[in-house]
Amino acid sequence: MSVVVIALVVLAVAVVTASAFVATRRHRGPELEPPAAPRLEGRTGTGVLDRPPVRERDGATLDRPGVAPPDAPAVPEAPAAPAPEVAPPRRPTLRDRLARARSAFTGYVGSIVSRSTIDDETWDDLEEALIRADVGVGPTQGLLDAVRSRVKDEGLETGGALVAAVKAEMKERLGTGDRSLLQDQGRTNVWLFVGVNGVGKTTTIGKIAKREAEVGRTVVLAAGDTFRAAAAEQLGTWAERAGAELVRGAEGADPSSVIFDAIERANARGADLVLADTAGRLHTKSNLMEELRKVRRVASKEPGHVTEVLLVIDATTGQNGLQQARQFTEAVEVTGVVLTKLDGSAKGGIVFAIQSDLGIPVKLVGLGETADDLVPFDSDEFVEALFEPV
Repeated sequence: MSVVVIALVVLAVAVVTASAFVATRRHRGPELEPPAAPRLEGRTGTGVLDRPPVRERDGATLDRPGVAPPDAPAVPEAPAAPAPEVAPPRRPTLRDRLARARSAFTGYVGSIVSRSTIDDETWDDLEEALIRADVGVGPTQGLLDAVRSRVKDEGLETGGALVAAVKAEMKERLGTGDRSLLQDQGRTNVWLFVGVNGVGKTTTIGKIAKREAEVGRTVVLAAGDTFRAAAAEQLGTWAERAGAELVRGAEGADPSSVIFDAIERANARGADLVLADTAGRLHTKSNLMEELRKVRRVASKEPGHVTEVLLVIDATTGQNGLQQARQFTEAVEVTGVVLTKLDGSAKGGIVFAIQSDLGIPVKLVGLGETADDLVPFDSDEFVEALFEPV
């Protein structure tokens, strides 16, 4: 009997224990269940992320994409592509910039070239062409007289041969005179710039200053146009570009005193060159021309040494430019001409007229707006460019 009771007690205890265990598991909840392993989608679709293996050595991560292991052979760098060569800027030529002048001149002589004989009509057409090209009546007559002699002496018979004779005669006459810009070593050289208003005097001075500075000369600019405030400002801008010193006075100051101050400054510094601007003035006003004579006298006083008096002429003014040259030469002994705006509507013959009529060489010509567009005048190149068909 006692054995049965003990067995029932043991069974009851076991049942109670099992019930308590089941209740406890039910109350812990699902949060205590071990989390399921995350499923990583890789490129292969196997459920495992497909990526290169990672090895750790000496604290460095190896075999990662883009990271080479330290014992890997060095990969030579691809050679850098050579920089493209930049061609030096080409200076403009008379041929490039004389298109308008050529179209005006060659239009007149084009019909002459194709003629098989030289008769009175041919000579009349040639004379008209030269006058229309701004050569002027006097220089045209002198040129034609010389060409007539060539035609007779050489037995020329065709229009083409006649035009070739005109070119040869023009080259010969333009080839005389010294076209270099003069400087005396060891002196305070002064270049005076004269001309009427609006011809480009101040701009020309700035371009020449830049060019002279580029070849190693020390330049001082004198703002002698004291009647136009903008002239000094403009000259100051060019002085900065050229690395030159600017000497200016008060508005309305005596131009002679400003230029003389610049000469003394240049002498004290040992500068090579003084470029002196002067006020634009009408060549028909005697009082203004007399003032210009004073400027010329003062600039020649020690330590000044005037080696050039350059007359700046707008090429588009035609025969009026020739009259300007005549008046300024009488006042200040012009040594050379700078012909601006030759790339514009100028007809070109004014170059021949100035040298033939006055014996003054054209030393520089302006073919555009930049400093490189102011170039030395080449008589042979000019004649060839003038006659070349457009």
